[in-house]
Amino acid sequence: MGFSGFSISIIVLVFFVVILLFKGIKTVPQGYNYTVERFGRYTKTLTPGLNILNPIVERIGAKMNMMEQVLDVPTQEIITRDNAIVGVDGIAFFQILNAAQAAYQVSGLQNAILNLTMTNIRTVMGSMDLDELLSNRDAINERLLRVVDEAAHPWGIKITRVEIKDINPPANLIESMGRQMTAERNKRAQILAAEGLKQSQILEAEGRREAAFRDAEARERSAEAEAKATQVVSEAIAKGDVQALNYFVAQKYTEALTKIGSATNSKIVLMPLEASSLIGTLGGIGEIAKEVFKGDGSSGSQRQASRPPVVKPSDN
Repeated sequence: MGFSGFSISIIVLVFFVVILLFKGIKTVPQGYNYTVERFGRYTKTLTPGLNILNPIVERIGAKMNMMEQVLDVPTQEIITRDNAIVGVDGIAFFQILNAAQAAYQVSGLQNAILNLTMTNIRTVMGSMDLDELLSNRDAINERLLRVVDEAAHPWGIKITRVEIKDINPPANLIESMGRQMTAERNKRAQILAAEGLKQSQILEAEGRREAAFRDAEARERSAEAEAKATQVVSEAIAKGDVQALNYFVAQKYTEALTKIGSATNSKIVLMPLEASSLIGTLGGIGEIAKEVFKGDGSSGSQRQASRPPVVKPSDN
């Protein structure tokens, strides 16, 4: 059975419709957005999932990756504010937020972000001294992120992070920095040692001052006690109590003998005295005191009667 011209036309039409349907159905994977152009002009953006186009007048323009992407920043030489030449490399993270802007606002998106990041690295780090570069890396990253993200915002791009990976000064500069660091540590060690010596001397001087003060206080109290004892003895003698004088003189005599016997340069002390010699001496002193402080005749007779016997030291 032959096909008529009408049947052939129907078959061709069905085949053409199937092809159109096949070309008009677009599946967008997760993490991507597709732009749609009608006669070369942007019309809409296809999101992940099943989408239908008019393949006669519409076509896919750009397929944009909406996931966060990593861009490696190659090493470049930077002249710092203090004229030090250092090699710097880094890394940038970015994410497309608007597929249409990223596709039609800039040509060569990754190359544009790369050059923008490198230029701002030279600008930011070139305005700082070498010491600031080495010690303020977090501040540099934060400043770079703010500047690059602001510049890339019209492109529908969000710069999520900019990190400086390595800062490599020249070898001779590293050696000079090592010597400087050693000298600085030696300086701090000497300062700490001087501070310790100073504190030690201050504490020692305060200790000597406290000891001298306490010694002076002890001598003052000893002098006061001595004066008080002398006053008491004097009052007792004035009242006719000769025993107080005997006790006072005996105490001083005994203390003198104790000091002589305990002296470090005295090994043997020969004292031609007996126990009665000390008593006789005290009796003689008492006799002198009676003669000095005796009053009228009657009182003198009474004192003569109460005189203790004087024991003379033996000749042995």
